[in-house]
Amino acid sequence: MADSVNYEQMNQEFKNDVEAIEAFVDKYKELKSEIAKVIVGQDEVVKNILMAMFSRSHALLIGVPGLAKTLMITTIAKAVDMSYNRIQFTPDLMPSDIMGAEILDDNRNFKFVKGPVFANIVLADEINRTPPKTQSALLEAMQERSVSMNGTTYSLPDPFFVLATQNPIEQEGTYPLPEAQQDRFMFNILLDYPSKDEEVDIVKRTIHGDMVEPQRVLTTDDIIFYQKLLQKVPIPENVYRFAVNLATLTRPGTPGAHPWANDYLSWGAGPRASQFLIIGARTHAILNGKLSPDIEDIRAVSHNILRHRIIRNYKAEAEGLSVENIIDKLLDAAN
Repeated sequence: MADSVNYEQMNQEFKNDVEAIEAFVDKYKELKSEIAKVIVGQDEVVKNILMAMFSRSHALLIGVPGLAKTLMITTIAKAVDMSYNRIQFTPDLMPSDIMGAEILDDNRNFKFVKGPVFANIVLADEINRTPPKTQSALLEAMQERSVSMNGTTYSLPDPFFVLATQNPIEQEGTYPLPEAQQDRFMFNILLDYPSKDEEVDIVKRTIHGDMVEPQRVLTTDDIIFYQKLLQKVPIPENVYRFAVNLATLTRPGTPGAHPWANDYLSWGAGPRASQFLIIGARTHAILNGKLSPDIEDIRAVSHNILRHRIIRNYKAEAEGLSVENIIDKLLDAAN
């Protein structure tokens, strides 16, 4: 009830939803500007992380060490004034190390001590370095936004955003992320090396130890307000159909499958992909000055949404077809 009242109070500051959306876009640009004071380059990565956050979803980052993934998330947390915890995933990490545990207090009563997952932004660093039992401990938190312990449910802070990282090159001693958990992430975001000029700038900024602190741009209440505002954006019928058609094309062995899906995929994207295509397109459209998404917005977010939801078979690997190649082919066929 309090959240509803707070939303209505903030909504009264604007004449209408269009004015509120314009204010949101201005705040987004200001937020990116603050982040750029600390993070050199990676504009597209930062944009996608913020899109996932404003979409009330989670993101998986794939990148080699040293690309400032942790610094990026810490900077975003400071700029939006949200609580932040980093969890380093290791082979000996237990579910209780993430969620929390019950302990005996001084009066010999059980007391629940909250784990690091109880924060607005949670960085699950190198999530594939811990066994599936511990990885799956995040499942309920990501989907239900709550933690259950001995029959009691504890709500997580709102907003709640999980950002997990994986190292794509060092696979020894890692545990592949289960498909069910990968599906909880809206985006799979690839990080690349900076350009030469960007790397020169990075070195200049960091060798003297003088780090710039970002200014706070948004509060947690602002984030919640804009998340709810985005949910009111109208979606044209043809955009719904394009998203569903695209997801359907990925499913081998089904009536709507594309020939490439039958030839090169062992598994396709489920209905959650269709949902995320719409949610992502909606946020992408608003941040690019539109009042509702179109098919181009679906195309813009499709790689980040589909690349971890479709699984290549041996034939695709043998012929050197990447997931990106297959998604491009399916996009050409979607209508």
